[in-house]
Amino acid sequence: MKEEDEILKKIGKESSFKVPDNYFENLTSEVMSKLPEKETIVAHREVGRWSKLKPLFYMAAMFVGAALIIKVASVELGSNVSSTLNITENMDGDMITDQYISEAVNGSMMDDYSLYVYLTDASAE
Repeated sequence: MKEEDEILKKIGKESSFKVPDNYFENLTSEVMSKLPEKETIVAHREVGRWSKLKPLFYMAAMFVGAALIIKVASVELGSNVSSTLNITENMDGDMITDQYISEAVNGSMMDDYSLYVYLTDASAE
């Protein structure tokens, strides 16, 4: 604390940065006077029919592409769903779906190796 007080006594508390008088009042006019004059060029260009319709064609192409992507994805999803819904019979003759089996395996919280060991040991008996 003493060192700070000594430094403040030597330097003082005044700001060493100063701005000339009326600097900001004249700044805008000085900057504008240094800029080159802007030439005004008026060019009228006729807009063709294609320029007007181009955004509509692009939007239509985007919607067609999105529809195709959705169609392809739904076909692939449909084939995956039908393959996972295979039905098997257990010893009692009851029908069990693969979906039920996969939910039971996921609920058992066994990893793949533990499940493999369990299934191979069960088949050996």
